[in-house]
Amino acid sequence: MSKSVVVTGGSQGLGWSMVESLARNGYYVVSGSRTLRENIPSELKSLIQQVQIDVRNEKDHLQLAEFANSGGNNLVSYINNAGFSAWRAIENIEEGFLHDILETNLIGYFWGSKAAAKHLNSGGTIVNISSLAAKRGTANNSAYVASKFGVTGLTQSLAKELGPRNIRVNAVCPVLVETEGLHAALSDSQSPAKGNPAEFLSNFAATQTALGRLPTAQEVSNLVLFLIGDDSSGISGQSINVDCGVLPN
Repeated sequence: MSKSVVVTGGSQGLGWSMVESLARNGYYVVSGSRTLRENIPSELKSLIQQVQIDVRNEKDHLQLAEFANSGGNNLVSYINNAGFSAWRAIENIEEGFLHDILETNLIGYFWGSKAAAKHLNSGGTIVNISSLAAKRGTANNSAYVASKFGVTGLTQSLAKELGPRNIRVNAVCPVLVETEGLHAALSDSQSPAKGNPAEFLSNFAATQTALGRLPTAQEVSNLVLFLIGDDSSGISGQSINVDCGVLPN
């Protein structure tokens, strides 16, 4: 029986990095996303199944979990990753924007965790891809920050709730990881980059990190691989930074 892992938002950016890393480490990966990825490496095609979903819908998460537990596969981890970042000053936040960011970044994680709890066996894991924004507020970012603070509460609560079943729940909190999605968000005039992502990211790495650089998507994926494996069997309820020393704790 193959070990399977669900990754939401797995078609691009950080999500794709995790999907690829998991597949290369022998997992069967069910990737759920709004758009499907093209040009998957030929050697990985048999290990990756893409499903078109909307993470705001509970039934779509149930579909992913059920699929990952079918065909001789055994779901061992559910990775809530799909989300988006967008900066808005409080006076510019409208109902539609707030609903979209909370339903995607937080409520979608509830539905994913609920589906995972239904299908995971003892030893299973849930990993919530959060953000350093789950630990500190920043200007013009209240909606996104609130969604990620919520992920911290969800992670801690479910670790206690599912722990008696030997299901571990953790969160990963990257700082800025260079992806197409991040560059698009930083291109907005309300973002701290003021429409110049490259200059902002360079200055941030130089002045805010201890290592003088930003973490890579692969470094985030490496932590996820550790958290779903047996070597992290004593870790649950934690929100672990991958930030090159931006916020030591």
